[in-house]
Amino acid sequence: MQPRIPRQQGRELPEQGVPRADADAGLAAVVAGARRRAVRDGDRQIDTAHLLHSLLEHDTEVRAALGEGPVMARLLGYLVQRSIGYGLRWQGAVEDSGGVPVVAGVAGFSPLAAGCMERARERAARNGTGTASGTDLLAAIAADPQARAVEVLGRAGIDAGELLTRLETPSSR
Repeated sequence: MQPRIPRQQGRELPEQGVPRADADAGLAAVVAGARRRAVRDGDRQIDTAHLLHSLLEHDTEVRAALGEGPVMARLLGYLVQRSIGYGLRWQGAVEDSGGVPVVAGVAGFSPLAAGCMERARERAARNGTGTASGTDLLAAIAADPQARAVEVLGRAGIDAGELLTRLETPSSR
């Protein structure tokens, strides 16, 4: 049986010159976890909510940036509920805000999630770290108010704008 979401290889897409997600060693576990979630949920593409859920599982810096306690419990609750009610309206729909440039056609990712992966790489390059980290990806996700992950953050009581401001301050890098 062929997987519904194709595996991304550590090579470039010739038509776009965009490195595939698994090429970023720091995010390989996050992408693999997001892919598993998408397949399990019956989704055709990895979207930003899958990426957020996987970031929470795999990255302690992301968990620290989002905080602890009841807010984190609510956030995880919404993410877990995705396949049993909350988020079912997303199934069959492509996540694409149209508000920011996206990398179209990256196999397995929604256009918005592919754009977030690219912006995470760009942020890492600007910061001189080279390899994108979980907080780079979290900042890229938080920057688009139309991202499904931003909707989940908001429902959990986390303001994406404030989160992005915290992530962009030098002390949090």
